[in-house]
Amino acid sequence: MEKANKPSTRLIDLFLAFARVGMLTFGGGVAMLPMLERECVQRFGWVNNDELTDYFAIGQCTPGIIAVNTATFVGSKQRGALGAAVATLGVISPSIVIILIIAAVLNGFADNPYVIHAFAGIRAAVCALMVNAVVRLCKSNVRDWFGLALAAAAFVLTVVIDISPVFPVLGAAILGIFAGMFTERGGKQ
Repeated sequence: MEKANKPSTRLIDLFLAFARVGMLTFGGGVAMLPMLERECVQRFGWVNNDELTDYFAIGQCTPGIIAVNTATFVGSKQRGALGAAVATLGVISPSIVIILIIAAVLNGFADNPYVIHAFAGIRAAVCALMVNAVVRLCKSNVRDWFGLALAAAAFVLTVVIDISPVFPVLGAAILGIFAGMFTERGGKQ
C-alpha cells in the first residue's frame, strides 16, 4: 500500500462513500463490488481498478467480511489508521441499523408474500450487477492469455469444484511471481 495521510481526502467523504456501499448493496461479498468500484474508482479516484481488485482479493483471503476488509484498505491508503477506522465504520453502520430495525419487525413480515417476492427480485438484480462488475474488472485486469488462463482456472476451482477462494488467489499469486521472473529473465537474454 502507498503512504497514507492524504489530507485532500476528507474523513466525511470516506464515511459517506462506504456508508452508501453498505446501505445500497444487498447480498454482501461480491455483490458489493459494483458499488465499491463506483465510489472508490469512478467517483473519488481513491484507487484504480487494479488496486481495488488487489484489495478485494486480499479481503477474500483474510478473515472477516470482504467489504469491511476492502474499506479498511482503502481508508488506510487515504488517511492512515483513522481513515481505515472511519471507512470501516461507514460500511458497517447501515447494516447495524438495518439489522436492528428488521429484528424489531421481522416476525410480522417474514411470511408476507410481497416481502418474499421483493427479495427474490432484489436477488435477481444483484446477480446482474455482479456480472457487470466481473466483466468490467476482467476487461481491465485480464490482459493476456496467462491472465485469462488464471481467471478461468480460478473460476473452475471456486465455482465448479467449490474450493475456498483463498487457494486460487494464493496459487495465482505464486504463478504470477514465477511468470514475472520467467518474463524478466527472457527479456534480459
